[in-house]
Amino acid sequence: MTTNAVPIQFDDAVNAAILRVSEDELQGFQRDPFGEIARRSGIDLPVVVERISEMLRAGTIRRVRQTLLATNLAQGALIAWQVPGEKLQAAFDHMSQRDAFSGHVVIRTTDAATPGARYKLWTTLKVPQGYSIEKHAAFLAQCVGAEDHRLMPAKRLFALGVGHMRRQGMEPGSRSDELADVTDVAIAELSELDWCVLTALKREFTPEEVCAEPWPARAEEAEVPLETFYDTAASLDERRIIGRFSTFLEHVKPVAGGPPVTRYNALFHWAVPEGREIEAGREVGRHHVLTHCYWREGGPEFHDVNIMAVAHGTDKELLLAHKSAIDAHLEEAGIPVAYTAVFWGGRSEIKPSEVSPFVYRAWCVENGIDPETMQA
Repeated sequence: MTTNAVPIQFDDAVNAAILRVSEDELQGFQRDPFGEIARRSGIDLPVVVERISEMLRAGTIRRVRQTLLATNLAQGALIAWQVPGEKLQAAFDHMSQRDAFSGHVVIRTTDAATPGARYKLWTTLKVPQGYSIEKHAAFLAQCVGAEDHRLMPAKRLFALGVGHMRRQGMEPGSRSDELADVTDVAIAELSELDWCVLTALKREFTPEEVCAEPWPARAEEAEVPLETFYDTAASLDERRIIGRFSTFLEHVKPVAGGPPVTRYNALFHWAVPEGREIEAGREVGRHHVLTHCYWREGGPEFHDVNIMAVAHGTDKELLLAHKSAIDAHLEEAGIPVAYTAVFWGGRSEIKPSEVSPFVYRAWCVENGIDPETMQA
């Protein structure tokens, strides 16, 4: 039941305590996700359930879901698109509204002139196992009238965790004492049972579904006994397919009359010597301000950059100070940087990419495509 007396702003003291945990602290599969948020935040479970439900209903939280390590589930890539200016907004709409396999959709610009600046539309794309990401991208390019596009699959992952609340007030240069972990990208094979459980597990929660025991209804949805659901989810977790249980804030648009949790979205690029990508990624990825850090190959279109990272904040100059601190750390670590750049995010739409092969086949049929022609 909705009541106007329940605070829905992210900076309310109780909500902030909940969000500092719920954004990115619950790694892996959690049998009792909302109970765990309550224990770690020190907020009573009924209050946690009420606040998350109401923030979700109000739009302060844009989604609540069990995330997946999609790099281990489906072939994926960051894609930069060169689209004529008059078609850019329509291309954004198509990617964000009509392609379930495109996730982050962002229009980016640069402060300095660089050949890569002509690539203004950036998306992430996941294509289920057995299908070709190149063919899917080519189809999208035709749909939106892209003149060129560059696929940049992740070769290694060094940082992944949103945590906008946790990063507020962070000093430039703040970093872990330890090098960032390295996550390999390896596609796992799933059984039909795995997919049934995974499909139910990853579906976003509605406000009404936020409750003390969220999984029995999902087990029923998957048409499996609850213990089978738990055992399968635990197995998926062990195989590094499960990401984290997370609440995602609406971090760009103002909500309920309050300010957005962040204003700027910066994509940092570095070109480091071939053979030192993992070393550089572990040094960059240890910086707390970063929400993502990957080894991706930008190619000649982007001056052969190979380390990419994302940071968010409310102050552009402060984000640049964080970037300068990372640059200085790389120099101190003896890792030369041949080229670096910052791409700023403007209009953006963030949604999870669909990874189900069942959904992909249905998408092909809806678009008049023979699914066999899209196979890898």
